[in-house]
Amino acid sequence: MRPILVLVGPTAVGKTGLAIELATQLNGEIISADSMQVYKGLDIGTAKPTVDERRGVPHHMLDVVEPSDEFSVAEYQAMVENILTELAVKDKVPILTGGTGLYIRAVLQGFLLGAEGKDASLRAELYNTAEKQGNEVLHARLEEVDAPSAKRLHPNDLRRVVRALEVYETTGTPLSGHLAMQKERPPVHRGIKFGLMREREHLYQRIDARVDEMLVKGLVEEVQRLLSRGLAHDSTAMQALGYKELVGYLEGHYSLEEAVYLLKRDTRRYAKRQLTWFRRDKAIKWISLDDHTSQEAVTRIVEDYRLQAQLD
Repeated sequence: MRPILVLVGPTAVGKTGLAIELATQLNGEIISADSMQVYKGLDIGTAKPTVDERRGVPHHMLDVVEPSDEFSVAEYQAMVENILTELAVKDKVPILTGGTGLYIRAVLQGFLLGAEGKDASLRAELYNTAEKQGNEVLHARLEEVDAPSAKRLHPNDLRRVVRALEVYETTGTPLSGHLAMQKERPPVHRGIKFGLMREREHLYQRIDARVDEMLVKGLVEEVQRLLSRGLAHDSTAMQALGYKELVGYLEGHYSLEEAVYLLKRDTRRYAKRQLTWFRRDKAIKWISLDDHTSQEAVTRIVEDYRLQAQLD
């Protein structure tokens, strides 16, 4: 299999268009590494590329599950593994791109927790406890058995708190321990990594402009459609940026103007967290799109990828 070309960066930096151009020049296909683009119907708010925008380049891991479904990192990794096998048979360059760092790590490093660590009855019991006694009770329990995970997770991040407790109870090892072991494993796939960045104020301007564009395209109507289909406002899909803020508006908690303010603010904060995550990876070669045109960036990445792939 050809080495995976990995293209990362914060939201709104310009990954989508650049990845499509890379695919056309390298005979590649794109694998989305976005934890929310996997959901059907979450199109505008996740900045999912339209069919026209894809320019005939095959895209994988878009629209693979219903928004009412839960979807785990392990499921993502297993599906991408099958896609990588198909691309190897076709001699295509896999281009893994997106802003969900955990998904990218799972593909390159493999994922230790598949079917292991799951117990539906235990999970239901934990959710029932939270409903009757409060989220803080579960968070306190997690602090006793897995302090690093408890420190990382807010008590109101109930889904992840429950998952951490489920992993501990079913495997006997804290989730933080599993993640530490995963980091120490040798990669299962070779990735040649590139990161896109812009000066902070320019990136924030692009984020604000993208939010305005999403509203023009019908983001409010998209959220209304999802709610009208019976999708719970606290489901994983509706916790995505652009959806949870507008749910608050549609439920009358605040005005549309306040919702837009919150969305722009939260997106800027998310971009900052993404950069913090990716900057820990010293293997990423960073390219500033303030200092290079998109075409210059494409040329540089294509040349570098071809050189490194030949040395593989």
